[in-house]
Amino acid sequence: MTVELSEGTLRRLEILFEEPQRAQAAQLLVDECGNNLPLCEHTTPASLERIRFAALKLSRGDLPGLEEAIALAKLDWRDLLMAADFGDTSAHAAWWPRITAG
Repeated sequence: MTVELSEGTLRRLEILFEEPQRAQAAQLLVDECGNNLPLCEHTTPASLERIRFAALKLSRGDLPGLEEAIALAKLDWRDLLMAADFGDTSAHAAWWPRITAG
């Protein structure tokens, strides 16, 4: 059974991705970055936020970037957390993507 996205994850996803990529990014997070990760078998949407926020942060709103971040999480999500500067267990909660003028 997959773990759905938390409200916080959805809000950050909306900032980073425009449709139709947003739906694809959301599906990637649900299918590939959830309780299928090592040591994450009994997680909830809230407990996955740190990992999912890290993947979103490293993606910079780019689907291939998100896929690359998720691939790193599958190898060792602790490396993903460190790459996103989320080594501190509460650092992810303060992170919000910046909206850039395009």
